[in-house]
Amino acid sequence: MTIKELRNKGTGELNRMLASMREQARDLRFKIYSKEVKNNHQLKALRKDIARILTLLNEKQ
Repeated sequence: MTIKELRNKGTGELNRMLASMREQARDLRFKIYSKEVKNNHQLKALRKDIARILTLLNEKQ
């Protein structure tokens, strides 16, 4: 997700997206450790999206 797409969303929607992405990251992390998923770069991309959302939330405060 790009920063331009995220800037158009409201604070409430960003918070909901952040919660769901953190849940996805937790599930993906467990799957990687249990060798169910070999795609490690998905976790990296998800963590970057989480960082983008947190940056926007801090800018809006």
